[in-house]
Amino acid sequence: MSVQKFDPKELELQDVFMFGMPMKDFSYPINKHEAFKASVERKPWWQVTQAVDARMFTPDIIPDNVARALVMEMPGPNGPRQFADHEYNKDMFGVEWEYIAQVGGSMVRPGKPFLEDIEEWYDKVVWPDIDAWDWAGSAKKNNGTYLTHESYNQMWFQTGYFERLISLLEFENALMAIFDEDSQEHVHKFFDKLTDLYIRIFDKAIETYPELHAVFFHDDWGSQKAPFFSPAVCEEMIVPYMKRLTEHLHSKGLFCEVHSCGNNYKQVPNYIAAGWDAWAPQLMNDSYKIYDDFGDKLLIATFPQELPTAEELKKLPEAEIRKYARAHADRVCQPGKTSFYNFYANDYLMIPAFKEELYIASRENYSK
Repeated sequence: MSVQKFDPKELELQDVFMFGMPMKDFSYPINKHEAFKASVERKPWWQVTQAVDARMFTPDIIPDNVARALVMEMPGPNGPRQFADHEYNKDMFGVEWEYIAQVGGSMVRPGKPFLEDIEEWYDKVVWPDIDAWDWAGSAKKNNGTYLTHESYNQMWFQTGYFERLISLLEFENALMAIFDEDSQEHVHKFFDKLTDLYIRIFDKAIETYPELHAVFFHDDWGSQKAPFFSPAVCEEMIVPYMKRLTEHLHSKGLFCEVHSCGNNYKQVPNYIAAGWDAWAPQLMNDSYKIYDDFGDKLLIATFPQELPTAEELKKLPEAEIRKYARAHADRVCQPGKTSFYNFYANDYLMIPAFKEELYIASRENYSK
């Protein structure tokens, strides 16, 4: 499908349903499924917003979604699932997570790790019986309602490889496990079996939800300043298992995006080697540099840089706001080297003039 020229009628607002709420959005020339699919195939119509223009899906039948207090699916009769402050729920391995309302997320309460040492996993880890999860009930609830052909449906998967080690061992012991030569053999064996499990879960999901198009896989690798571990350690301990997983998902026709928090420029070659199609760097990263250096191999969710904060920007004259939006589009919305818009900078899209000009500029750039 060739990209048609921008038509000002596209700016007419229409009612849409997003994140369980009614909202207003543009009258797009193609639907969100077609637009997101075109973007992941590097033939975009406009700069879609990563993790927003795709429909995020975290069904409650997967215990990790409940444990992590992030359930996004067809609302029940009482609306979306709500979590109480300090509510406890177990993940698929029986680890308890506590929801903290103040931070809007869950954590494993520190001090009593599920495993004291990685070698204990052989005896203590009970692998989940995924066939016992109510896949049929979830399909009935979500297929054709929350998951439609008009939306680009992306299944979030909450706990990856290093994150799984953290949940079982706590952070310091998880880090030691992948560094310590005496422990690495046991981590390799655990990750190998974990990959088998993840593949089975995704196969079941693909079978259950025919309109599933993509995976959004969580595995945090860094802090505010630097990665938790060296690229060489990551390449040896994590990349082979991720690669086996992404190769399988690609064979099933799914787009693969990794969610990985931290200042992780040094790890970008490992995201690529592991087979991920896209990554959204957090705001402490230089997304333009990542885009310049790796944007031909990895779809980068970029964000505006070297401009006022969103709060400052919305106080400026509309012409100035539009100038900043167009400068961003001209920087990273070029045919041949495309990008997403990064949802971490979604506050700029709350400014109507910025959102509108970014849309117009990216439409014009991509239709050249």
